Amino acid sequence: MYLNKAFLYGNLVRDPELKALPSGIKVANFSIATNRTYKDKDGNKKETTEYHNVVAFAKQAELISQYLKKGSGIFVDGRLQTRSWDDKATNSKKYRTEVIVENFQFGPDGRGSGQGGGTYTPSQTEGGPKAANSKADKIDTIEYPSEEINPEDIPF
Repeated sequence: MYLNKAFLYGNLVRDPELKALPSGIKVANFSIATNRTYKDKDGNKKETTEYHNVVAFAKQAELISQYLKKGSGIFVDGRLQTRSWDDKATNSKKYRTEVIVENFQFGPDGRGSGQGGGTYTPSQTEGGPKAANSKADKIDTIEYPSEEINPEDIPF
């Protein structure tokens, strides 16, 4: 079995760039910056930033370009894909590795409310970024069973 999965949470480096393929499918290109904080061998705190190229298609591309801008937080679940092409200017082969979005979740709104945005998966057909939260809004409490648990019923 093989696995090609990437999970990223970071901030957009620039506004998403929305384009359309000749077939009419929308494509959004953007970059995400992720930070890593660590201590070096001398005990000094260090921080590094990595930049990731990300591509979203169809409805995901439209939602991302509509609701997110430079500095917005986003969680991306996707797969890695490397493209190659011949650069005519330098007469060499160029490569670019990108994260292809399969699912995503909007980050906090940035107004200090601590509330996250919505989640979008390709199976959703209607609604905006809050569509995935509608189920959670209807659940007020967790209902626990009223009967007591017998320790002898536990299988371990």
